[in-house]
Amino acid sequence: MANEIDAKKVKELREKTGAGVMDCKKALAETNGDLDKAATWLREKGVLAAAKRADRVASEGAVGSYIHAGGKLGVLIEINCESDFVARTEDFQKLVKELAMQVAATNPRVVRREELAPDLIEQERKIYAAQAEGKPAAVVGKIVDGKIEKFFKDVCLLEQAWVRDPNITINELVTQASAKMGEKVDVRRFVRFQLGEQSNNSAPAASE
Repeated sequence: MANEIDAKKVKELREKTGAGVMDCKKALAETNGDLDKAATWLREKGVLAAAKRADRVASEGAVGSYIHAGGKLGVLIEINCESDFVARTEDFQKLVKELAMQVAATNPRVVRREELAPDLIEQERKIYAAQAEGKPAAVVGKIVDGKIEKFFKDVCLLEQAWVRDPNITINELVTQASAKMGEKVDVRRFVRFQLGEQSNNSAPAASE
């Protein structure tokens, strides 16, 4: 019942503010489920301003790179913004570098969960269900859902914890940067190369 109420509150907060699901969940968690306080929390964090910019076109930006381990590991990443002026600022360039380093350190598969192949998600669900075999059906469902969410946090760049501050996600880092710069900031795609291994096979297709 608590999960159902939480889901309804998340939906209500989304409709009220236009913020994303993950931001709404975070806001409700930080304010003990109080909708008004959650909306205020989103506004204070700059999330609402960023949400209003979500429909803008981000066609400028930069392709950044990061080379590590004596040239044996490298990342290329494309981050978009709305203007060339912002793209050339120190804050934007620093964000690009941070995100390239994040990809190098954590090896995500995709930028966002929507880019994962449905077959892959279904395969993961089957694996988790098999691991929970023997438990009541209702319990198995919760276990599988929980592990799938953890899987998303592991393999989706925007849902990962930032390596420099695990208390915030990469999506929150990007949202804060967008609020500070006053423009939409979008992580478009990345590719990670490691000597002797295949490159990340999902990342290049992101947001094409």
